[in-house]
Amino acid sequence: MSVAAKKASPRYSNDHRRVALATVIGTTIEWYDFFLYASAAGLVFSHLFFEPMGKDLAILVSFATVGVSFLFRPIGAALAGHFGDRIGRRAMLVITLIAMGTATTLIGVLPTYAQVGIAAPLLLILLRIVQGLSTGGEWGGAALMAVEHAPEGKRGRYGAFPQIGVPLGLLLASGVLALMTGVISPGEAFLEWGWRIPFLLSFILIIVGFIVRHRVDESPVFKEIAQRKEQTRVPIVQLFKNHWLLVILAALTFAGNNAAGYMTTGGYIQNYATNPEGPVGLERTPVLLAVTGSAVIWLIFTWIAGSVSDKIGRRNTYIIGWTLQLGTVFLLFPLVNTGNIWFLFLGLSLFTMGNGFSYGQQAAFFAELFPASIRYSGVSITYALGAILGGAFAPMISTWLVQRTGTTFSVTLYLAILTLIAFAATLLLRDRTNIPLGPDHEEEQTTGQIYGMAS
Repeated sequence: MSVAAKKASPRYSNDHRRVALATVIGTTIEWYDFFLYASAAGLVFSHLFFEPMGKDLAILVSFATVGVSFLFRPIGAALAGHFGDRIGRRAMLVITLIAMGTATTLIGVLPTYAQVGIAAPLLLILLRIVQGLSTGGEWGGAALMAVEHAPEGKRGRYGAFPQIGVPLGLLLASGVLALMTGVISPGEAFLEWGWRIPFLLSFILIIVGFIVRHRVDESPVFKEIAQRKEQTRVPIVQLFKNHWLLVILAALTFAGNNAAGYMTTGGYIQNYATNPEGPVGLERTPVLLAVTGSAVIWLIFTWIAGSVSDKIGRRNTYIIGWTLQLGTVFLLFPLVNTGNIWFLFLGLSLFTMGNGFSYGQQAAFFAELFPASIRYSGVSITYALGAILGGAFAPMISTWLVQRTGTTFSVTLYLAILTLIAFAATLLLRDRTNIPLGPDHEEEQTTGQIYGMAS
């Protein structure tokens, strides 16, 4: 369809708006649920579910439960990828949304350790595993719906919609928690009952997400594959047989971004800055508001990165993002450690600029790496493995490093090393911006993703 025809067709613009809205709303809800748990792990769960272990071990175990869900992401990615490549993208988006929302709502009604003993943390971990399974399949489907529906030359911009759902989810989770700690249930009331309200709100959000996602048409790429009956029988086998090195390199690019992002989304900064016995000792509500504000900066730079990548290429955009992230890693903790809430906000804001600029282009970048018939499996499993290598245990590792070394500079080095690894992996991957995504171009999609391979 020509550019003029696209502008003249109301259905064309309405379809794209609907897909964009569905991916950003659904992803926001999914990540609200996910980040809500991560924030509560640092603020609440160590006290209510793991306190008998002792203060230091309780916070380590609480952060470990954040990471446990990542171990189940590949299983969720494999399942969602298999069925997403076999029966379609849209159905999996609805299923993962319902699973995530149900698990989050149930966390809001869990009894504590003081009420039922060891059953409380076990149930908490079980529901966190369900969240991990759901998240493993969510992102791949949302990314492909956005990118495969995108107009020509605008994959980065449209692929940024599910990406901005992540900072929007953080903004929503931190904002609701700030409201609960500062207005509705301040002080001890928050630990007694206030923390439950944000989890229970998820029930309303999943109804909204279900309605929006159910109205979206299936991906045009998958429709064409289904019409030709060209679905791959076992996509994951083909993926690792033919593209295992690509999966590893692409996962490493995400690991560098994800580990840095989980300083805020994984609850580490919230716990570190609000610990009354720590070097910062700020109140919960101002810290949560600062995190909420930094999520806005993250969102803006994520959107910019997606749009810019359409003009200068995904790989060049990543290079800018890694350079920004590497520089701001060394500014974050010196600003946080001042104990001044405005400097903390400045540190987080600078940090999220680089983090956003190495994230907005990811949906388009990953989609352009894999052939159409195994694309859902490819992007989902790569994303899940990158999350394990990056953010899964970043809050726990950071807590352990500070406990062992007595300085946050050890955390800075840890994040800097992961950023450099991601930078190197990016340089090994060929820029495939605007490569055809349809099933007619499978051979073109299969070759030349990595430097040194035939192109």
